[in-house]
Amino acid sequence: MRVVSGIQPTGNLHLGNYLGAIRQWVDMQHQAESLFFLADLHALTVAIDPKELASNTVEMAATLLACGIDPTKAILFNQARVPAHAELCWLLQGTARMGWLNRMTQWKDKAGKNREGASVGLFTYPVLQAADVLLYQATHVPVGDDQKQHLELARDIATKFNQDFGVELFTLPDPFISAAAPRIMSLRDGTAKMSKSDPSEASRIALVDSDDAIAQKLRKAKSDAGELPATAAELADRPEARNLVTIYAALAGTGVDAVLTEFAGKGFGTFKPALADLAIGVLAPIRERIVNLLDDRTAVAKVLEDGADRARTLAAPTLLAAQQAMGLQI
Repeated sequence: MRVVSGIQPTGNLHLGNYLGAIRQWVDMQHQAESLFFLADLHALTVAIDPKELASNTVEMAATLLACGIDPTKAILFNQARVPAHAELCWLLQGTARMGWLNRMTQWKDKAGKNREGASVGLFTYPVLQAADVLLYQATHVPVGDDQKQHLELARDIATKFNQDFGVELFTLPDPFISAAAPRIMSLRDGTAKMSKSDPSEASRIALVDSDDAIAQKLRKAKSDAGELPATAAELADRPEARNLVTIYAALAGTGVDAVLTEFAGKGFGTFKPALADLAIGVLAPIRERIVNLLDDRTAVAKVLEDGADRARTLAAPTLLAAQQAMGLQI
C-alpha cells in the first residue's frame, strides 16, 4: 500500500485542514508507505507572488511537521524539487482528452465566466494531479468529495495510456476515504466548507491563531438559540449547531452522540466556552511547535530537499518506463 497526497502552499492551514486531512496523514504514515507533498506547481495556475509562494512553502512544511508528520516515516517534499512531476504531466497530456477536462467541475467553478481569461494551467492541472499519483504507482489517494472526480480522471488516463501503448505500467489508484475524517464547515455558515479562500478570517481557525483569537472566533461562531439535543439526528436541520458539535467530537476523539450525551439540554452559552478550552488545548502545542520550527527555516527547507531526494529515486523508474513505452528512450 502506497499513499500519495498533496496540498497547495497558499496560506495558513486551518482547523478544517487539520481535522479533515492532516490528522489522517499522520495516522497513514504508520500504516502505509506515504508521500506527502506541497503542490507548489499547482499554485502556478493563478497569479502568484514568488516571495510569498517560497515563504508559504516553508511555513506549510513547518506546519505539517508540527502536526506530526515524521520525515523518517513519510516522504515530505515540495513538488517543484521533483521535475518528474512536470515531465510525466506533459507525457500524459497526449493521453488525456479535452472532453474529459471540460467536464471537470472545479474547472467550471474556478474559471467562472472568464474561461477565455483563465490560464492553460488551470484547465490542465487535473493532468498534473494524475501525474502526481501515477508517478509513484500510488495504490491509494486520500480524497474528499470535491476530489473524487479528479481521481477518476487519473484512473481514466492510466487505463488509456496502458491500452494505447500495450503496457501494464500505471497502477490504478483507489480512493482512501477515512471514516474518521470529519467535514468541517465555516464558523459563519454551516452550509459552506471551512476554507482558506473565504475572505472572512472569522470563518476559520488558523493553526497559528493565538489562544485569545481561537476563543473569540468560537464565541462569535454562528449558532442558534436552541439547546443541544440528545441525538445526532436532531441536528439534521441545524447546520451551525451540527458543525460546532462535530468540531468538538473531532478534537476530543469521540463521537457526536457522546458529545450530545454530555451537553444535552445545554445552550451554546455553556457549550462554546467548553469547545474553546478544548480547541486551545489541542492547537496551542501545535502553534508553539510551528513557531519553534520557523526559527530555523533553513532546517525546514532541508527536510523538503531530503524528502525530494527520496521522491526522485522512487519516481525515476516510472518516468523512464513511460518514456520507453512512447519511444522517447531507446
